[in-house]
Order: sequence, then C-alpha cells, then structure tokens
Amino acid sequence: MRRVIVVRTLRRRVWGGALAAALAAGVGTVWAAQASPASIVVLSTRADLVTDGDALVEVVPPAGVAARDLRVAVDGRDVTDAFHVTGEGRVVGLVDGLRLGWNTLTVSVNQVARARLRVRNHPRGGPVFSGDQVTPWTCSTTERPSLGPAIDAQCNAPTSTRFVYRSTAGAFQPWTEGSPLPADVALLTRDDGPSLPYIVRIERGTMNRGIHEIAVVVDVTRPWTPWQPQPHWGRTLLLKYGGGTGQRYAQGTPSSVLDDDALRRGFVVATSSMLVNGQHANFVTAAETSLMLKEHVIETYGELRYTIGEGGSGGALLQYLIADAYPGILDGLRPTQDWPDSISGAYREFVDSGVVMTAIEASDLTYTDADRAAIGGFGGTNVTVFNTESRRVVDYIRPDDGTRCAGEASYDPVSNPGGVRCTFQDFMASVLGRDAEGRVPMPYDNVGVQYGLLAVLEGRLSVDQFVDVNVRAGGYDADGHWQPVRNRMDEALAARLYRTGQIVQGRGLARVPILAIRGTNNDDYHYPYRTVVMRRRLIAANGHADTHVYWIEPPPQAGVSTLDAMDRWLTAMAADRSADPLPVKVVRNRPADVTSGCWIAGAKVDDLARCEAVYPHEREPRTMAGDRGTIATMQCPLRPLVRATHPVTFTDAQWRRFETAFPEGVCDVSRPGVGEQPTIVWLTYEAGPGGEPLGLPPISEP
Repeated sequence: MRRVIVVRTLRRRVWGGALAAALAAGVGTVWAAQASPASIVVLSTRADLVTDGDALVEVVPPAGVAARDLRVAVDGRDVTDAFHVTGEGRVVGLVDGLRLGWNTLTVSVNQVARARLRVRNHPRGGPVFSGDQVTPWTCSTTERPSLGPAIDAQCNAPTSTRFVYRSTAGAFQPWTEGSPLPADVALLTRDDGPSLPYIVRIERGTMNRGIHEIAVVVDVTRPWTPWQPQPHWGRTLLLKYGGGTGQRYAQGTPSSVLDDDALRRGFVVATSSMLVNGQHANFVTAAETSLMLKEHVIETYGELRYTIGEGGSGGALLQYLIADAYPGILDGLRPTQDWPDSISGAYREFVDSGVVMTAIEASDLTYTDADRAAIGGFGGTNVTVFNTESRRVVDYIRPDDGTRCAGEASYDPVSNPGGVRCTFQDFMASVLGRDAEGRVPMPYDNVGVQYGLLAVLEGRLSVDQFVDVNVRAGGYDADGHWQPVRNRMDEALAARLYRTGQIVQGRGLARVPILAIRGTNNDDYHYPYRTVVMRRRLIAANGHADTHVYWIEPPPQAGVSTLDAMDRWLTAMAADRSADPLPVKVVRNRPADVTSGCWIAGAKVDDLARCEAVYPHEREPRTMAGDRGTIATMQCPLRPLVRATHPVTFTDAQWRRFETAFPEGVCDVSRPGVGEQPTIVWLTYEAGPGGEPLGLPPISEP
C-alpha cells in the first residue's frame, strides 16, 4: 500500500485498516511519530495479517546502538541470527517459526527490552479475513505439473520449482537447472551490467486452498535473499486475474505466468487459481489471496515498489472490486473487457435479460430484432447480448447449474435436495449470510423497473410492447426458475451489498491509476458502455475521473503497451515525496502521453468526440429502464404510478394493464437506492457475515 509512516527518521509502508479508512475519508497521507527508542516493522504485510509462520521484519535500532548489540526474540525465542545488515545499513530479517495466533516480537539492548510488536499469524491455507471457508473442497495438487498428494484438508502440498528459458525464436522452452545453457537462449540487455541469459524460475505451490505460480527472470549463477534481491528484478509485481465466472468447490489450477512483456521488464509475475473468477467468483477470497501472494513474494524476493493488476472480463471486475474495498493491495489496474463488478454489472443484467426474453417469448405480440435491441439498449438489430445473457442466468442463480460444482455433494432437487447449491450467492455465504432455511438470498430486485422506458420515449418501441414486456417480465424463485412475480430484495441485503463492497462505487479507485482497454463491439456482452459506466461511477464518487484512462483497442502495429504506460505512471508516483494525498499524486503524476483516446488509420487520436463517432457505444437494460447513469441502484425506492405524470401516453386499456405490472409503484430514480451507503474498506468476516473493520494495525511499542 502506498502509505507512509515515519518511524524515527525512516519512512515505511503500512497496510490497510485504519490508515486506508482514513484515506477513504479524505484525510490524506497519514503520518505517525514513533517515539520508541527502538522499533519493529513488518515489511511483508500488516502485522496482524501474517501467514504461513514467517514475516520479513525490519528493526530500527535506538540512536547510537550498533546492529551487533541488538537481540531479537519471538515469545522469548532468540531469532537474532535471522537478521542482517543491508547495504543501506538497515537491519532486516526473515523471522519464521511463528505460531498460529498472536506472537510477540521484542528487541533488546544489553538485556533491556526496548521495543515490542504483536504479530498475528494465520494458516497457510487461510482464511485470513474472508470468514468461513466453503466446503467441501477438492484438491488439485496432482494436476500437472504435479505437487504430489495434498498433505492436509486445506490442500497444502510441498512447493516445487522449475525453469524455462526464452529462445531466440521467441518461445519459452523447458530447461533443467545445472545443465548447460542452450545455444538458442535469448539475452536480456541490462543497463547496469552484462547481458543476462533469459532464464525464468517458476515456483508452484499452495496457499489459501489454491495453487499459485510465481515467475521471475533469475541469474542462476547468483544466490539472492529478500535483502539482496536478484539484479534483473525491478522490485515490481504483476498479479494476473482470470476471466469468466464460476463457483467450483475445488482447488483448481492457475493460469500461465509466462508473460514475456512483464518478465523482460523485470517484473515478478504471479497468479493463483483463487484469482481465476471462472473458478472462484468470490472477490473477498481473491483479495485475501492477492495479499498472501504479495507477502510471499516480498519474503522470497524482497520489498516491492508497487503491484499492478491485469485481467479481462471476470479478471477486470476482480481488480475493481479489490482496489475499491481493499485499497493498497493493488497500486495500478489494467482491466480489459470491462465489467464494473459481479453483481450490478453481470448478475443483475443477466437476470434482467432472462426475464425480458421470457416475456418476449411468451407474448402474442411480435418483437423484431430491433425491438429487442431497443429494450436492451444494445443498439442496431443486435440480439446477441440478450440471447447470450439469458442463457447464462443459470451460471449465477440455479442451484443445479449443471456444473456439479461440489461433485457428489452438489444439490439435486430430487436425489440431494440438501446438497451444496451451485449459485453465485451461496459461494458468497461468508460475506452475505444465510436465511433461516440455510440459503443465501438472491441479490436481485426488479420491483418497479420499467423495462424499455427510454425505448418507447425515443419511439423505438410501441406502447403495446412496452406494456406487454413489463406485465410479463416476472422474476426468478430461489431455485432459479422463472416465476410471474417480480423479485424483491430484503432491504438489509441491499445495504450489505454496498457496505461490503459488492457494488463498486469508485471511491477507493481514486487512489489507483487505471488504464483500461475499451472495446468496440456492441454485439458482445463485453460491450464498450461498461467503460462509460465505470467513469460515471468515478465521477459520482470523486467529482472526476482523472485517475482513469482508457484506450479504444489499439492495433498491434501501434506498438503501445499498457504495462509500459502503467509502469511509468507508478514510477513517477513513487518519486513524488510530497505529503499530498494519494489521489492527488495519481492525477499529478500521470505521464503526459498517457491519455484517453483511440487509433484511427493507425494513428493515436485524443479527440474523444471523434473517437465516439468512429467507435460508438450503446447502452444496457437498466439504462433503458431510466436508471441513473451509474446503474448502481440495487433496489430502487418507489413512487406511486400516476397516469397524469407518466411520460408515456396510454389508452385506457393499456393503462389498466400497465397498472397490474406495478401495484406498488415504479422506480423513483431521483432518490438514492435503498440501503445505498459508502463501502467500508478492509472488512474482516472472521466474526461472521456483514463483516467488521479490521481496525488499527499493530505498531511497535516501547
């Protein structure tokens, strides 16, 4: 996290909790004077979020005391030998053997204790702050490359390493450590030394019940430690997030970390099966795994300057969700195929598509492709989005979704009605909570929603069709089957969605630079309007979207890299030593050439009006129903249905029928959504659903 705390004369980063909350409240950079004659700082994570029994620690000696005179202990056990003096004169060590729960580190001089720090250690298999883990859980450790059988119920297994090299032909090839270098190994040019053979070390291991991989270019002739890192490594980390959506009650497998663009630039590239949204669609466990991966990278390779996220579709929404609700884990975002979040962006829209398509298919009226596109807002004569999304409703709300998400333990309405329900919401039970029947309620509400309102006002839909689709729309029951009654969400659940960060509102995103790739295809559900919605949320939350840059699909021949641009942006921010708030630094340090725009005839164009003319965007169903531009309303407040003030002109017969669709009234978009409130950052679900703020991180005390 880009937060600084003054410890005597040194600056150190601290993690999350109260500092992140203070920044979220607009306090700005938080400074705290450390009056202790000595101090202890955990460098790898927050002191209360340590995992797997070890932590990279720095000891700041009292003035005039030499490092050799320090003694460091953990609960009375001497660990002084773990500490080393770096070339910068810092005293740093990797402390291991921490027991689960609270540990006390102490620093003494001449047998007199000078400082102490309480450190809380969590299991390698988690959880840390995500709450109760879903069960059952099937291990995947024997999938290639195999780690061997799991050694415990949390699917932990021994860590392995393997090596590859980059060939002069531009491919990664296996290489055995200790064998002669291949004749076709590519060389990496270094500014501070001789060329380096392009050899990549890949670690494969387990944490938080997932399988992770970490790749980095290494000089195999030189050992390294966290306080003496590898020479090619730039102390930067790229975290990869996978797309899709899915609820697998299994460990799964990670995506590839062999990213030439990042590795040759000196990045560590890391990912985990828990960061693949198509396997584990739970952003809280993804945030937790990201934090654990960062901690492990720091403890293995050294301290980080910054961490950049990367991913498309489900990998895009994970970046937004994590950065907004757990600020400091990611320092920069590179989303593609935008989605603002899982629930307001995907879940709700897919269910809306399902009820609209059900209404159309059950109607006696004729709906052309243009009529369907008008209701959905997708533009042209396109019905692809509606058709695709209505088929994908099952991915979110059907307990028997066909995936057998938990194997033999999966729900079946006949043979196993008490089994694991394969819904998105049940996978989020530790956050959202269960009802009296043990189910997690559907986070969906369409009471009062006037589907196609803007379409009829624009003359693209007849009044008969507008009335008909709203009368027939209906909703879905708890088992994901269509019902004639619309869905009403419990008000407490609506509030919990906002509070827990399930709805990305954008306040936390003011603290990270965002460089998005905006699409051009309105016929795909990764349509460009999603990027427009994200900018509107940023403006609503922060008064501007100056931290957000989007490029409209640069062609390969343009030779531009979002990683290069983000690297330069974050490097400039790191060099900014002012005490200004982080959101100010993000805007001030954006490179002059990193601007929103598009490519026309192979040339970059910054005139966004011209870009929109060449690459137009359409809209989506809730926008066409008259919702606010942020489309972040999960349950709308209602106003009475009054014919005299309704913007549509009805016949008497049409009005009588229309009233049956809205007996309680229609959405009042002039008011905030029911339960709408700011996200509370850095929640822990250890005590149960709904979460509690982590609070102040432990700090060194006299």
